[in-house]
Amino acid sequence: MKYVIVHAGGMAHYPQEELGGRTPLQVAATPHLDRLAQGGELGQLIIPASGVHPGGGLIGTAILGYDPRKFYPGPGPLEAASLGVSATEQDVVYRCTMVTLAPEGGKGSAIKKLGPHVIMDDATAGLIETEDARELIDAINEQLGSETIQFYPGAGHRHLMVWVNGKSKAICTDPQSLLGQSIAEALPSGDGADILRKLMEAAYFILRDHPVNGERVTAGKKPANCLWLWGEGRAAIWPSLVEQYEVAGAVVATNDVHRGVGISAGLEAVDPERLDGGDLRAKATVALEEFAKKDFVYVHAKLTDEVIHGTDIKAKVRGIEEFDRNLVGPLVEGLDKQGPYRFLVICDHTVGIEGPALYAFGESGGKGADTVSRRFTEADAIASNIPARDATKFANKFFSKS
Repeated sequence: MKYVIVHAGGMAHYPQEELGGRTPLQVAATPHLDRLAQGGELGQLIIPASGVHPGGGLIGTAILGYDPRKFYPGPGPLEAASLGVSATEQDVVYRCTMVTLAPEGGKGSAIKKLGPHVIMDDATAGLIETEDARELIDAINEQLGSETIQFYPGAGHRHLMVWVNGKSKAICTDPQSLLGQSIAEALPSGDGADILRKLMEAAYFILRDHPVNGERVTAGKKPANCLWLWGEGRAAIWPSLVEQYEVAGAVVATNDVHRGVGISAGLEAVDPERLDGGDLRAKATVALEEFAKKDFVYVHAKLTDEVIHGTDIKAKVRGIEEFDRNLVGPLVEGLDKQGPYRFLVICDHTVGIEGPALYAFGESGGKGADTVSRRFTEADAIASNIPARDATKFANKFFSKS
């Protein structure tokens, strides 16, 4: 028996007026997802995360059977695991996101201090390219790095900072939730916040006048003029999923947080170079190749940042259709040729939208009763009348030998 989990990040949504009161999943043509929904169990998964600060990798942690209330370390440590950044259980890892800050009064004003009258203009620094970002993060590390503070380059606007033997009780905020708003009330607070604020402010004055940002502004791009620290946590030590369920496994993902989830669970991470920059067909091909030597593959894919952070809801529909056509279709077709398999497809909401995730679960050759018209949508998952399941306990059902 082969086991595959396909995690569709950010594709569930609420009904949209622009789509006639339907969700993107309801509008999108998804024959392959619908086939899985018709051939197995369709329902909703609840993520037990009371008291846990939400962040990337939270749902992936739960899907693989780890209770987030005990094991979720925050996105920073998960990214560190993916990038091979060394951090002990005494160190605190922060997500270090390049953002664009702007004076509330407009271009004629100047930012003299991070606080009131400064707004979050762009939480991705205009989706800054990795090449530009690495030059900027190197400049930051050269001027602000020390024996206790180190900055590490990632990809695009996402990077890391490690505070050796640092304080982990500061309260930090996802910059995406601040778009167009003042940052005053969202700056780090609590134990250790004074150091974090000083680092962020120093970074602003370093980046503001950096030649890379001068070139970006001249080219009509958003400057990456500040580093926003958040997603903090200490490195977590997880019991091995591979040992618990006696399955050799791999994680297929280009997103560093979800690669880190897989690595923390004991899975082997596929080299991102094999994934052709996140191409969906490449992910399907590589997943099938991994099944030649593995029992279990966890595949993560999400819509592009442009779609997730944009306002074009129809682009989300097109992205869902591409996901179904280029990833789910080839993956299921290839698995059908390899023998019996068990599948779990989980689809969570767009960043910033809370709610149960929907899932389809079953085995190859399964035929649901009276479900020919059922589709892989939020409404159909609710209509199935199956009580919402605890995601952390679903792993036992998924890997059951019976």
